[in-house]
Amino acid sequence: MSIINLKINISEELGSVSAILNQPKNSKYLLVLAHGAGADMTHAFMETLSNDLAKKEIATLRFNFRYKELGKGAPDRPKVALPTVKAAIEKGIELANGLPVLAGGKSFGGRMTSQLAATETLENVKGLVFFGFPLHSPAKVGIERAAHLQDIVHPMLFLQGTRDTLAKIPLITQVCDGLDKATLSIMDGGDHSFKTLKRSGITHEEMIEKLANTTRMWADEL
Repeated sequence: MSIINLKINISEELGSVSAILNQPKNSKYLLVLAHGAGADMTHAFMETLSNDLAKKEIATLRFNFRYKELGKGAPDRPKVALPTVKAAIEKGIELANGLPVLAGGKSFGGRMTSQLAATETLENVKGLVFFGFPLHSPAKVGIERAAHLQDIVHPMLFLQGTRDTLAKIPLITQVCDGLDKATLSIMDGGDHSFKTLKRSGITHEEMIEKLANTTRMWADEL
């Protein structure tokens, strides 16, 4: 597997962000993978997920949002985040060299990808993958954040833990049931970061491996 560090240019105004391409031999897909709000592209979850996806012949292009690139704490607003996702997807398509391209991310990164896909058709993107879609805040439970998903034309995979306080299972099930091209895969025992309780009998590492395996099986069915 080759690991390449590179830069993705967003625009003259916004500059560029760092990115990492994990490319296994005989890759079958390339996933443009955005990080969550609280961590950058080098977070342990992102590293482990990328490595496990590589074992399933899925290359990943991870990238930083601009606020992490600049060392800031508050996540970018959509007017900055969406162009960043778009630039990363365009770079992913270029690097894929004809391979099917998927796009998505962890929590915030997945939601920014979905917002972009709701506002414009992402040509050459085969499907979207959400690792813990943040449907609501823990304090304000509801499905208002899902309204834009109706405008997405791509197949979508939602991977959600049963202990996720940002997406109650009955609500994310309701949302996915109302979408023509959504697949919901429930990760029993996982929280929003897919961490598990010891009594569950499954480790965090095993849970992430399951995420990668489910992603590959779903991609093969597209």
